[in-house]
Amino acid sequence: MPTKLSRRDFVKLCAGSAAAISMSGLLAPYLAQAVEAGAPPVIWIQGASCTGCSISLLNTVHPDIKEVLLNTISVRYHPNLSAASGDLAVNEGIFKTARDNPKKYFLVVEGAVPTGADGMYCMVGERNGQHITFLDMVKELGSQAAAILNFGTCSAYGGLPATPPNPTGCKAVGDVVKNVPIVNVPGCPPHPDWMVGTIAHVLLYKDIPELDSFGRPKMFFSHIIHDNCERRQYFDNAIFAKNFGEPGCLLELGCKGPMAFCDSSTRPWNGGVNWCIRAGAPCLACTEPQFPGWPIYERMPEMPIGPAMTATVDQIGGVLGAAAVLGIGGHLAGNVMTGRIGGKNNEKEGDN
Repeated sequence: MPTKLSRRDFVKLCAGSAAAISMSGLLAPYLAQAVEAGAPPVIWIQGASCTGCSISLLNTVHPDIKEVLLNTISVRYHPNLSAASGDLAVNEGIFKTARDNPKKYFLVVEGAVPTGADGMYCMVGERNGQHITFLDMVKELGSQAAAILNFGTCSAYGGLPATPPNPTGCKAVGDVVKNVPIVNVPGCPPHPDWMVGTIAHVLLYKDIPELDSFGRPKMFFSHIIHDNCERRQYFDNAIFAKNFGEPGCLLELGCKGPMAFCDSSTRPWNGGVNWCIRAGAPCLACTEPQFPGWPIYERMPEMPIGPAMTATVDQIGGVLGAAAVLGIGGHLAGNVMTGRIGGKNNEKEGDN
């Protein structure tokens, strides 16, 4: 077994399609060595969330979750999986780990941070006879961490808890803790490989991976869903489904694949079995900061393309009545110019 994995090879492994089913298994030997060599500890805490991110992690299948937790990643505390509870968990587990490893541990946060009523909407324990709010825990632990790993859209960007009217004043972790490196691994929930891969990077190299403009690891969030969508050919031929269960691109039914950055189309879920589009559902772009503050199963009036451009959905394809299209994802304009989309003689559904 090799004793060292270069960052370049690591990124290639995480981004490669061959890792779609067994990435965690391929990384396990290197991570076990890192843990034995004294890898930085990981503390996992939860706030305003549905615990779906943890459930997603439990779906890690290569190796199984027991191997991941016990021998692969150095998780010192997890609210759902740790045997300890009460004072033993909070003071001897969480805060002692932080005291003993200042600026050397990594804090995983799942869930948004309720800030209303001084954080009283989310209590997570006691210390010296006083309640501990999740707000205070995030501030204290986050300020002393080597970096914060936000797992899930709620901790990364606020997500559902921070969507208006937001009575508890939920915020993203980055709005609460400043001057600490932050990695956002969004998704509702994230793919287990995104979480294990991000933890693997910080354990192996004691540093955070390369990030995009929204703080996401580029090794998982560099491409849009639309580029490799199984229904891409429908889009290219201007065939749009009007009802669920019909063949066709799902753009009319609220699919936001042209603006969703992640690799779900090449890294299916549940052991490589399925993902949203294959299951017949539109992509909801749950990895984007705006999620879920837009129409879910309705097409959007405008589809963002880049920093300075948008295209209205009504401009897309002859089926929707348009002949001129601005373009989506860098390829649509070319399709219009070559007559593949928008012409009156396009092939209709059922034609050969």
